[in-house]
Amino acid sequence: MKVNSPARSLTPRIQRLARPSVEHSTWHRCSVLVLAVGLFAIVGADALTAQRTRKPVLHGKHWVAITGKPLGATAGAAAFHAGGNAVDAACAMLAATSTMWDTLGWGGETQALIYNPNTKKVVGINALGIAPTGATVEFFKEKGFIYPPEFGPLASVTPGTPGGLMIMLAEYGKLSLAQVLGPAIEMADGYAIEESQANNMERRREMLASWPYSKKVFLPHFDESDPSKRAAPVGGEIFRQPDLARTLRKLVEAERKAIAAGQSREQAILAAYERFYRGDIAQEIVRSMQEQGGLITMDDLDRWKVYLEEPVMSSYKGIDVYKLTSWTQGPVMLQTLNILENVPNIKDMGYNSARYLHTVYQAQNLAFADRDFYYGDPYTDPAEPMEGLLSKAYASSRYETIDWEKNNPDTKPGNPYDFQEGEHPYPELWKQWTPIPPEAEGAGEDGFQVAQTFSMTDEEAFWAGTTSIQAADKEGWVVSITPSGGWIPAVIAGSTGVGMSQRMQSFVLDERLNPYNLVAPGKRPRATLTPGMALKDGTPYLSFSVQGGDTQDQNLVQWFLNVVEFGMNAQQAAEAANLTSYQMQSSFGAHKAEPGRIVVREDVPEWVIADLRRRGYRVGTQRRTSGPITAIVFDSKHGTMWGAASDFGEDYGIAW
Repeated sequence: MKVNSPARSLTPRIQRLARPSVEHSTWHRCSVLVLAVGLFAIVGADALTAQRTRKPVLHGKHWVAITGKPLGATAGAAAFHAGGNAVDAACAMLAATSTMWDTLGWGGETQALIYNPNTKKVVGINALGIAPTGATVEFFKEKGFIYPPEFGPLASVTPGTPGGLMIMLAEYGKLSLAQVLGPAIEMADGYAIEESQANNMERRREMLASWPYSKKVFLPHFDESDPSKRAAPVGGEIFRQPDLARTLRKLVEAERKAIAAGQSREQAILAAYERFYRGDIAQEIVRSMQEQGGLITMDDLDRWKVYLEEPVMSSYKGIDVYKLTSWTQGPVMLQTLNILENVPNIKDMGYNSARYLHTVYQAQNLAFADRDFYYGDPYTDPAEPMEGLLSKAYASSRYETIDWEKNNPDTKPGNPYDFQEGEHPYPELWKQWTPIPPEAEGAGEDGFQVAQTFSMTDEEAFWAGTTSIQAADKEGWVVSITPSGGWIPAVIAGSTGVGMSQRMQSFVLDERLNPYNLVAPGKRPRATLTPGMALKDGTPYLSFSVQGGDTQDQNLVQWFLNVVEFGMNAQQAAEAANLTSYQMQSSFGAHKAEPGRIVVREDVPEWVIADLRRRGYRVGTQRRTSGPITAIVFDSKHGTMWGAASDFGEDYGIAW
């Protein structure tokens, strides 16, 4: 087991890498092989190897690129055709999907796992923004907030995605920033917008219209005299973002000038980084956000850093599974697998039987209870107890608490400090913790309690945000990213065209909920974003991530078990039915917890549902029970890659 140690931060100085072998790329010359639609959905465990799927599994010999939009995947393919590696392709997809507002914007956050075939190690990328100056518990409580707001200028942490992209590219890529941003710049100049995103803009028009720069970008047809007239674009219309295009061209210009001055490829990319976080772009972000009531300062942008981290890892039956550490919910998956490893033979329970679903649910509940209390920013004190949380002995002790006959609606966090050095810093808070958030104690300036309203429904909050990105190549580079933040409705930062993150809402203001995740200036909120990767016999085996909020590691545990325990291929596992739990505290909006509430797919047999109800669950059914999963499985026997994207939504992949 590996436990996160203090990571090295990247300032504008990183090591020199080889110059790219291809100097120019053409966005239009990309030959692509896209996922088509097959015939039938997943049915059951007995015919797993013979199942047809609604989308075919994607096969690649040279490379695979998958993300949340077909145009985004095409940008990844363009990077590969320009001679780039999987990091270049992943960065191109990140830039394209951010430009398309695919549940994220340019001012959001990026986190990634990268397998480096040269070192044969997995590295984590931490590009999550920090709370700005003045963002304190007292500040928000004085304004009557129960939690930091879910939208608006005060919901913004510092932008992370631009820095994360540029640092990944400088450290591990081959192409120039100009090549990687080429598709995104062309799209910012104007692209045919998807109907789903256009309708999302219209649905959020009232909020978007309240922020002047957002109104200009998202509501180009807004007519004050006719409120009934559609303000947002329509599907298929050319959606133009000239301010964002200028910002991206400024980054390319900074790179070009640095190269002309004799600087290396890496130094030139970092010159663009400097311009975004310390130059004229940063100045406009700060000016406009403060104009709109936000808190971000130049000092906040200047001191923010991208961290290269050692991810946390735990093994499941000989498979090494990697996740980012406690600033995400990623260790939840490792904790769950550690608990499930104690089950004598999980496959014998039968795929998606009531007994199997009950077992997976209870293991997840135990891990999520730990997440809700112990996870937070590892760069602030006190340190999160990751060593204890990820120990096999701790997992065994948690396994022994499972009631095999019924659900426990009062699942609580354990005490990982019994399994590592050091004393529990919050013993009384731990003993008093409850899965139902206590009533808020914040008061308005007049001394009376102010009721905070949330625009997202509980269901929307639970699934909020995110896209996912998978890329791999024949040289052995593998990238898994779950970027997010700055989704619609986003506050646009002035003339930059950059939509700012809403991640502040994932902090708490009450230490009884999670003393490790209290908001403070310079601190990162504990995010739901959780790419995954697994090695087998020291080489890449699985790369996977999923869209959604608190559902992510629930979905990914089940996808992993579908492949490892039940022998599904990547696409079968992505299309298979999921169970979703609402017992943990939501990381968004009102942070609601609903112990015992679960949702299963509507084709789960009635006798399974009846058995689950007998065990004390409140069972609902839905057509869709996971976010869109994207994944790659590596076929070591044939030296090929099997790519997958769920059979709903617009996630698409391209392979060669």
